[in-house]
Amino acid sequence: MDLALLRTFVAVHRAGSFTRAAALLGLSQPAVTSQIRALERQLGRPLFLRRARGVVPTSIGDELAHRAAPHLDALVEIAEAGGDDGAPRTLHLSGPPEFLAERVLPALVGLTDDKGLAQPLRASFGNDEEVLEGLAAGHYDLSVTTARPRGSLLHSTPLCDEEHVLVAAPGLTAGAGSGRRHRPADLRARLDLLPVVEVHESLPFVSRYWAAVFDAVPAAASGAVVVPDLRAVLACAERGAGLAVLPRYLCATALERGSLVVPYEPDVPPLRTYFLVTRTGTLGLPHIGRAQELLHQAATAWC
Repeated sequence: MDLALLRTFVAVHRAGSFTRAAALLGLSQPAVTSQIRALERQLGRPLFLRRARGVVPTSIGDELAHRAAPHLDALVEIAEAGGDDGAPRTLHLSGPPEFLAERVLPALVGLTDDKGLAQPLRASFGNDEEVLEGLAAGHYDLSVTTARPRGSLLHSTPLCDEEHVLVAAPGLTAGAGSGRRHRPADLRARLDLLPVVEVHESLPFVSRYWAAVFDAVPAAASGAVVVPDLRAVLACAERGAGLAVLPRYLCATALERGSLVVPYEPDVPPLRTYFLVTRTGTLGLPHIGRAQELLHQAATAWC
């Protein structure tokens, strides 16, 4: 049986799509389709059922993938090691800009390969959809997302939980009073009168906080200031532009120096989970495996 056909088959099985597998393999979609048909002719059985949004494996396809994928992954690892020219491989990362800048990249600075050489790093920023699409297409080695991917093409592990905090400049909430003096519903009514600072017009952070803490939707139709970077949201909130919901790690210094205050501290704060994501079968590659292990070790101090 041709190993190239098996490699294409495993890529399609994991991607759930001829199109995504073609992008991952660097082939055209007709070439992938032709290879799968050739393998099906060799086996005399269909391996996939075509659907409107991709393909699903038959029972024969699932059995073949279960048997073949681990061995193909091992061969890829051997091939990667055999092609070592002495230079460390570049690790390509992707994820949200604030978390990569504040957490991930500082943790990976100083990472070395098994020969003690510095690990080259390249980082790209993007939202969850952009990051996962790029990872699936082979543009990145390791990604950080807040969405856990489905399917078998990508493998994810929880990294850490991020606490979200409602913050504002001290003068902005003076009229609202302390959250400990009011019932949550009364405080929410006062907070709803204040402007908000957000990363998008849909108010994703404020809306999630209102739903989790107040079981309600915010009254604001859009943000007073909308900027697609939480660090800029932090800066605007410190200047009194409006309420903001931020990760605690990002606003901890501002809270300590008093440039921001917390109008309300719920008994159970809202959390968001970050995941480390790789393409299935690539964790055996040393530069990816070492980075994942180091990030999991660093994350124990982030929670």
